[in-house]
Amino acid sequence: MALAFAEDIGRHNALDKAIGKCLLAGRTAQGCGVALSGRVSLEIVTKAAKAGIELIAAVSAVSSYAVSASDTWNITLCGFVRPDKMNVYTKPERIIPHVNNG
Repeated sequence: MALAFAEDIGRHNALDKAIGKCLLAGRTAQGCGVALSGRVSLEIVTKAAKAGIELIAAVSAVSSYAVSASDTWNITLCGFVRPDKMNVYTKPERIIPHVNNG
């Protein structure tokens, strides 16, 4: 279930909009995750941490500062997410591996 969805030409604005929609609806993002189509920077991680988001998954790269901040703020950070693989940079214990039995 999605708490909020937002699009914008800028990845920072899209995250701000999604967090703002949660706040306006009286919902918290505490313990939730966010899926991003762009690169993850320190600023993105900072916004997520302030909102209580615990997982960031992006189809693109992550900066070294984003990795360091995610580790400090106990956020699971995943980059280069694809249907069959991804890079998990911090807090991998939150990720449950998928086993293909077919």
